[in-house]
This record gives sequence, C-alpha cells and structure tokens, in this order.
Amino acid sequence: MKKTSKLYALVNGKCPTCRRGDIFTGSLYGFNIQRTNYSCSHCNQRFEIEPGYFYAAMYVSYAMNMAEMITMGFATYFFSGGRLDFDSIWIYVAVIFLGSLLLSPFNYRYSRIILLHWLSPKIKYNVAYDKP
Repeated sequence: MKKTSKLYALVNGKCPTCRRGDIFTGSLYGFNIQRTNYSCSHCNQRFEIEPGYFYAAMYVSYAMNMAEMITMGFATYFFSGGRLDFDSIWIYVAVIFLGSLLLSPFNYRYSRIILLHWLSPKIKYNVAYDKP
C-alpha cells in the first residue's frame, strides 16, 4: 500500500493518525451539512480529544479570517485603482463582508483540520496503517 502524504490528508480532511478515514461528513459547500465525525472510521481515533477541544479551532479560524479580510482589502484597493475615500468605503465593507461570509464553511472545516494535524501534540501519524 502506498504511503499517504500529509498534504493529501490536509487537503482532503483525512484523519491525522491513519490518513485514511474522513474527519467530516458532508461536503464543504452544499445542502448536506458538514459535521465532524466522532471518531475515524478506519483507525477509531477520537477527534474531540477532550470536552471543548474544538474551542481552540476558533482561534485558528480567527487567524484565517483576519488573513482573508486583509487580503480582500488589499485586492479591493488594487482592483479599484487605489481609490480610498469616504464614498468608496462601502465597496470595501461589502467585499470583505461577502468574502468572509462565503469563506466561513471553508474556515470551519480547515481550522479543525489544522488544529488536528499541526496543533495537537497528542495525535501522531502512525506508519503502521500504511502497511498492507
């Protein structure tokens, strides 16, 4: 069996321990609501390690949202030809608000994935799951 890369597991929302099972049910955007699975279907790794564990994902989501909002502000400034006056401020507000609203499902999912893969010292990748 081929080794699963960490990048593949991060992008596709796979379990940090085995990199095979899904962390979420449902799609990122769609009518079926995305929910975090209780545990991995492949290796039985529990995702919410302790009660309230995913509260830390709010801080990751906040950092992602701030980076996105700053990027959208600079992009609006660039594409509006450097216009920054009182009349154009509503363009900035609208672009940043709508961008944040559209990216909120992305932030929800990937803040939890980043928390599980990079910021959880208790969860380690187990190479044994790559062996046939």
